[in-house]
Amino acid sequence: MEKKLCLNCNLPVVGRTDKKFCDDACRSTYHSKCNNADDYVKQINLQLKRNRKILLALNPEGKAKVSRKELQAQGFDFQCFTSIYKTEKNACYYFCYEMGYLLLAQEYVLLVKKKQ
Repeated sequence: MEKKLCLNCNLPVVGRTDKKFCDDACRSTYHSKCNNADDYVKQINLQLKRNRKILLALNPEGKAKVSRKELQAQGFDFQCFTSIYKTEKNACYYFCYEMGYLLLAQEYVLLVKKKQ
């Protein structure tokens, strides 16, 4: 019969056949490590959703012009986006799902909606 090893420290596990950890400390440490990686992904996804919600609120018609300060005041993060579309004239549109923006001169941003 093959001995089961602790998922955290690889020491032999003694006890029930479905036991995965040698003790409570290893179980806790293992799950903390797993959750920390998930927390980073959750934070990014929350910011992407927040960015999309802000773009939707400020751009109900599909095209609008707003100031960068207005976006930032509402919690918009220019570092979080899902894709980039580069035009033939080298203009870069940044998208949070279907909602996008183009950085303009003089602290303005053009908001757009991707056509389906």
